[in-house]
Amino acid sequence: MDQSTHDVRRTNWLNIIHQCQNRPSGTSVKQWLAENDIKEKAYYYWLRKFRKEAYDQMQLPTAAAKTEVAFAEITMPLLPAGSDTTAVNASDAPPAAVIRYNGLTIELSNDISEGLLNRLLREVYHA
Repeated sequence: MDQSTHDVRRTNWLNIIHQCQNRPSGTSVKQWLAENDIKEKAYYYWLRKFRKEAYDQMQLPTAAAKTEVAFAEITMPLLPAGSDTTAVNASDAPPAAVIRYNGLTIELSNDISEGLLNRLLREVYHA
């Protein structure tokens, strides 16, 4: 099959798929295909080809790309002897979000910067 034949078929099936997806509500795909004398297997074959083509064109990040692990030192304020060490709050306002992971608890307020939040999440993930 030469390229022009493939292009004509591709254009034809793209049009058919578009028409089927814009079919009247209440009409199933199977009904629409039967009414338009289109073979169901051929329809799904071409639909699968177009979906795969669209997927291949997407720029998905690869799982193999690993980032180097970086460590960040987080300093904690010194508490007076006998004080409660389970909660260190900068204000009396309740936290907007709480992250608990591997025995570590981080309370976040709404005024946290995006950069600090990204860094915290990255470090907690690698903890």
